[in-house]
Amino acid sequence: MTEPALPRAPVIVLVRPQLGENIGKAARAMLNFGLVELRLVTPRDGWPNPSAGPAAAGADIVLERAQVFPTLAEAVADCAHVYATTVRKRGVTKPVVTPEQAAREVHAAVGRCAYVFGPERAGLETEDVALARAILTVPINPEFASLNLAQAVVLCAYEWSKGASLAQPTAEELLPPASQEELEGLIGHFETALTPRNYFWPEARAETNRLTLRNLLTKPGWNHLEVRTLRGVLSTLEKRRPTGE
Repeated sequence: MTEPALPRAPVIVLVRPQLGENIGKAARAMLNFGLVELRLVTPRDGWPNPSAGPAAAGADIVLERAQVFPTLAEAVADCAHVYATTVRKRGVTKPVVTPEQAAREVHAAVGRCAYVFGPERAGLETEDVALARAILTVPINPEFASLNLAQAVVLCAYEWSKGASLAQPTAEELLPPASQEELEGLIGHFETALTPRNYFWPEARAETNRLTLRNLLTKPGWNHLEVRTLRGVLSTLEKRRPTGE
């Protein structure tokens, strides 16, 4: 797998992570949204960690390139914009932003940016937060403020990805929409199947019923395969049941 060439991609820094599984899950979350640069500050069980690979579910490029640092200061030494993720300010007066606000700032920033996440059990210490330029806080239920590490990474990475123009499914993968001719054929097929069963009765309501049916069938934006499937259903329903059933 080649590294995505994405502009202004933030670095993800995990400070004193405790479990290899959580590092792997964070790596998986990163790669889902186009982030590949992971930095670890004194992981509790050392690095590499054999538990990280299975949890990463294929995000090997992130784990292989992960760097380990003895201190947070060294991990973010090349970053001009550092966001400390925490649910509270911990006595440090700094600007407070949401993941969406942080993402906009990162895309507009000059210089490297980093999102810093604390250890699973207690989060970032006051000294860690003091190194940041801003505090990144997720709006969360105050009575249950309990995001796990990978969830926090997902939220921040997703908000950043919305401005990164990640590749979307191609037109071929989505299938082209049905042509008007195909839709008219489907509508006509419905009318042919329904007329003998008095669906358009009474006569005074026939035109209204036909218009409602047309609006219903043209609203979803069917592709040609879906139209063919519906017509196949109608053809099956129109067949007479074999004698003896």
